[in-house]
Amino acid sequence: MRIIPVIDLLNNQAVHAIKGDRKFYKPVKSVLCDSSDPLEIARAFRDRLGLHEIYIADLDTIQNSGRTNQRNLVERLSSRENFRVLLDAGISDIESAARWLDLGIHKAVIGSETLNALEVLIGIPASFPQNRIVFSLDCRNGRILSKCPDLDSLSPIKALKLLQSSGWREIIVLDLARVGSGRGVDRSWIIEAQASFPDLTLLAGGGITGPQELKRLQSLGIRGVLVATALHSGSIGPQHIPARTRKPELPNRPFPETD
Repeated sequence: MRIIPVIDLLNNQAVHAIKGDRKFYKPVKSVLCDSSDPLEIARAFRDRLGLHEIYIADLDTIQNSGRTNQRNLVERLSSRENFRVLLDAGISDIESAARWLDLGIHKAVIGSETLNALEVLIGIPASFPQNRIVFSLDCRNGRILSKCPDLDSLSPIKALKLLQSSGWREIIVLDLARVGSGRGVDRSWIIEAQASFPDLTLLAGGGITGPQELKRLQSLGIRGVLVATALHSGSIGPQHIPARTRKPELPNRPFPETD
């Protein structure tokens, strides 16, 4: 199972995400380092836990606040620090996905929360290699969050069916109401999703509690998890990270040009 640490960025700091209520997010306090500087936290994930794949959520851009989109930080993590960056930065069209991939990120994350049109959901898998894109099905208490009415009106299971038929292969299933709560993921929903779509690579996020939950999710067939709070609290430590996950990966290669 892939353990993917999450860094939520707000006002140039790494913040502690709690239940998706962003106005109350405060700088991270972590057993891994004494700083809320995102670069220092990323290095702590790598140097203390052996994790080289990392999920970055640029909340300023996701919220359309007009502030920095963290380009310099993302470029440094991808190119100089050799992290495999999964970037959620409000990417909502093919052009912006291509720009970020050209910059050196490992995967562009297309989140349902910021998706404006169903055409983008359908068009992106035809435009990029499968191993360079991931869709985040953002929910709150089991209901999809999206600016796209056609997606917002679907049940999560119907949305997964649409994503699969559109060519998506890796999908994050995330309930924002559980993020940072320590409640654990919605296990009944995860079981239904995995059983209904065994050919999809599902990554679970939202309230991961500790090593026992990691084992349960792995036994269900979940390929990876997004984790932040449990890493910062020490509930999940280096002894819980699978050796395969801890191996360094090759540096990112530039995104190939297409005709």
